[in-house]
Amino acid sequence: MAKIPEEVLDRLRNAVDIADVIGQDVQLKKQGKNLMGHCPFHQDDTPSFSVNQEKQFFYCFSCHRSGNVFSFLMQLHDMSFPQAVEAVAEFADLELPSQYTAAAPSNPNSQGGQLGRLHEQAAKLYHHILVNTPAGQPALKYLLDRGMTRELIDQFNLGFAPEPTNGQPVLYQYAQQQELDYQFLRKSGLFVERADGQLQDRFHGRVMYPIKNANGQVIAFSGRILAKKAPANTPKYLNSPETPLFNKRQTLFNLDLAKQAARKAGHLTLFEGFMDVIAAYGAGIKTGIASMGTSFTSEQVQAIARLTSQLTIAYDGDEPGQAAIDRSLKLVEDTAPDLTLRVVQLPAGLDPDEYVQKYGSLKFQEYMTHGEETAVDFRLAYLRKDLNLQKQSELINYLNAALEVIATVPTPVGQSVYLKKLAGEFGLDLGSLERQLASIPAPRAVPAAPMGTVPPPEEEAGSVPPPAEDPDWTVPAANQPTTLSRGERAAQILLKYYCYDAEVRYRLDALADFQFPQPAYQQLYTVIKHYLADHSDFVPAAVMDHLTPGAQSLLSQVETQIIAEEEKAQVVTDCLRVLTTELPLTAQIEQTQAALNEASMLGDSDQILHLTTQLVQLYQRQQAMKTEEIN
Repeated sequence: MAKIPEEVLDRLRNAVDIADVIGQDVQLKKQGKNLMGHCPFHQDDTPSFSVNQEKQFFYCFSCHRSGNVFSFLMQLHDMSFPQAVEAVAEFADLELPSQYTAAAPSNPNSQGGQLGRLHEQAAKLYHHILVNTPAGQPALKYLLDRGMTRELIDQFNLGFAPEPTNGQPVLYQYAQQQELDYQFLRKSGLFVERADGQLQDRFHGRVMYPIKNANGQVIAFSGRILAKKAPANTPKYLNSPETPLFNKRQTLFNLDLAKQAARKAGHLTLFEGFMDVIAAYGAGIKTGIASMGTSFTSEQVQAIARLTSQLTIAYDGDEPGQAAIDRSLKLVEDTAPDLTLRVVQLPAGLDPDEYVQKYGSLKFQEYMTHGEETAVDFRLAYLRKDLNLQKQSELINYLNAALEVIATVPTPVGQSVYLKKLAGEFGLDLGSLERQLASIPAPRAVPAAPMGTVPPPEEEAGSVPPPAEDPDWTVPAANQPTTLSRGERAAQILLKYYCYDAEVRYRLDALADFQFPQPAYQQLYTVIKHYLADHSDFVPAAVMDHLTPGAQSLLSQVETQIIAEEEKAQVVTDCLRVLTTELPLTAQIEQTQAALNEASMLGDSDQILHLTTQLVQLYQRQQAMKTEEIN
């Protein structure tokens, strides 16, 4: 594949708004000059992920990930650079010349690449068996009888895993034709090992639901048993085991499609099962997602909170469904307190596909809209379950519990509405309820920003330690200290001036022997200098195409520095003094002190005397420099 020219990259980068691309994966809200959201790269209780629309780059003030629109896709979705460029072109609805397209993953022969390709091929094979072969006809009839259309079956790439043909497992037979390694197949999650060491298909006699990641790539399967009389202890649904591709705690069914709809609808809808999601999608509710089996996890909640500000939980209204709603509400409130919650209790005993078949898509949409209630409304009703409110003791217990729920309502107006309902329903004194509510401790606060989180507005300077020189720089751990040293601050301010002020560039370039004493800053300075030699304006998003991840993070830190035209010459002079005189002097003092310590250990009296004299002179120079600065 040919190297992509810079003008092509610039055209694509300018054709999209980075906020629109990132907004597919992260919910962004305006805050000051930038957009803020929860970082998708680490557990982020307080939004620390910033997107600068004007300069088209992102930066996390906590974990320090940074980059432009291409590097965001590369880092979050594990794309190669050509794949990310192609994805941006598709988003912008622009045609990318074929010589610049990525026909395959950056490392197709890696285990991850092979595993992903095997899952994609398996999904195609299962789908082909379902819709094109006699073996798939019973499964196809089952789906059609449940209200699935051919369009929905194709949309979700549903399939069928048949029983072995002549004793030969279908998928394993196919994999052998591809000459794939036995150990790789054994660990892929698609096969199980028999007592004799032979492999057989994990899934057989099951309707197959491909599980995709947020990027739409098949990473696992869930298979529903088709036979009405299955052997004892046969699970109704069988999911893939965890693999390098699939972590069930982090995966949500249909998130790849639902996140697009959520941007318009403003919410996601959590259903109980895959069929619920598919039926709702066919009825026009395209925001549906489902967890893997019965488990709804904090990791899934965090993924939802990054994409939307509201979650609607749509479970069955029977007793087990209500209990599941209650558990899910508690989990969300503990994990993502800022997420607005709504509840829809589906008619007991009537799945979404059955509801749609019985009443039609329009009625289902109306039910999903008009049947919605707040989490507080649900809880107040759920608390009454199995209670006899004619008994004074049970009524008092209910009222005490109800007031605890009402105390979680964030606004006084909202609390007042619920108190008036209670007072009216049970003939109670409103003032008494208000006084008891006031005595209830406030609910726990939203977790504070993690240690080391830097405030997002541009008026405050962010800071991180310089990245490693290694091109394979590892992103620093979240929440590490971000205090700038004097030398780092001087380097960042000087670089900021250099990027945007021609006078400072001329002055710095005229210093033939100038170098930043910190290697990371010198490397960044070199790239910026070369870029500006060919471009009249500095465009940080374009420069980031030429930087390692560590240097991208450092450039984002430089961008947070606030520089002013007033006293510019003096500020630049001060920065140069710190970098060319103070830092080298400090380094010389440290080296001399280390040599003195070594001489003391060796008992070399002559060297001790020499180094002590030298160290005193160095300290005198340092003190004189500080005195000069004060004056």
